[in-house]
Amino acid sequence: MAANEVPSEVRGETRRKASRYVVPVAVAGVAAATIGLVPALAAAGDPDLPEITAQQLIEKIAGSETQTLSGTFKVSTDLGLPALGGLASGLGGQGGGASTADPTQKLTELASGTHTLRLAADGPERQRLTLLDGSDEYSLIHNGDDVWAYDSKSNEVFHEKGASEGPGAEKPEGKELPATPKELADEVLKAAGDTTSITVDGTARVAGRDAYQLVIKPKQAGSTVASVKIAVDAANGTPLKFTLSSVEGGKPVVDAGFTKVDFARPDASVFAFEAPKGAKVTEGAAEEARKSEKLPKNFEKDFGKDFGKDFGKEFGEGFGGFGKGLNVLGEGWTTIAKLDTGAPAPKTDEAPKELQGLLDSFGDKVTGKFGSGTLFTTKLVNALLTDDGKVYVGAVTKDALVEAANSGE
Repeated sequence: MAANEVPSEVRGETRRKASRYVVPVAVAGVAAATIGLVPALAAAGDPDLPEITAQQLIEKIAGSETQTLSGTFKVSTDLGLPALGGLASGLGGQGGGASTADPTQKLTELASGTHTLRLAADGPERQRLTLLDGSDEYSLIHNGDDVWAYDSKSNEVFHEKGASEGPGAEKPEGKELPATPKELADEVLKAAGDTTSITVDGTARVAGRDAYQLVIKPKQAGSTVASVKIAVDAANGTPLKFTLSSVEGGKPVVDAGFTKVDFARPDASVFAFEAPKGAKVTEGAAEEARKSEKLPKNFEKDFGKDFGKDFGKEFGEGFGGFGKGLNVLGEGWTTIAKLDTGAPAPKTDEAPKELQGLLDSFGDKVTGKFGSGTLFTTKLVNALLTDDGKVYVGAVTKDALVEAANSGE
């Protein structure tokens, strides 16, 4: 057994959704906007820290009381995809008159390349993230009920009111989540089961802070994930570094990190925002609905209740065939989602010219007992589309997908 590895007898099959308590609220809130990344770059020289077990380190993360911080960090993402070039513009680009400041569009840039960001957080109600791109700047500010986004390049502003209201802000129903750090650590280790190794692998110096390194590795063969490494602040338990490595080697799939971090409370002015003179301001859908005098007073509440009930019923009945075609194969790190569309796969030569080039650049023809199909690959997630309309997708190797297809399950 590796040093500090958690014994199998303390892990089990229980899988409870408690991960949202692992990272302090202030960090996690902004991390969600940056595809879950709140990491750091390690400096030279590993600090000499007291030994700690994986369970104790998870407890330290869960028990962290960090609510305030500010800092600068870099995010590097390498999925191994070919350059998309002018695909977006070739297929029509951004349409519908959408604002260039809309976070749902702008933050997708973090899915590739290297970016530098500034981050500030003051509890769950106030966060600010600024994406720097040369002389241009993109800022996303959450301050109470308001979310503002500003794109300096286009001088456009996106505003959404009521960020803390609505169903998304309600506490989900279901089983009670662990109340203490130790209970949470126990649940995390149980959820790992026999498929995962969780260990403490040395220390690191991150943005001037001493940190422990928590390493998570699949025990199963066939996963594309080699390891997930998280550097945790030794003093306050805040995650500082996140590195996701692929079995293919080379650059990490995700490598992001603080170059500076300060846990003092940021000044309130950091979260204040006023649209610059002459900027185009686009209101989000919720705010536009509030401004419409044609809507009844309780429209949002009643509509949401009735629509959710009726749509769920109609969707289930109308698309029941689609849902029935979905099957989950395997478990843990080698889970594969299989979808039987019931229709032959579309021919790539019938797709738009720009899309044909993209598909051909990372699609490989394969054959097996299942027949023939096309493999679409990245360093993390792979997909097999068979010619008879079946789709196999997972963070597994190409061989694992072909084997799943050959099994006929």
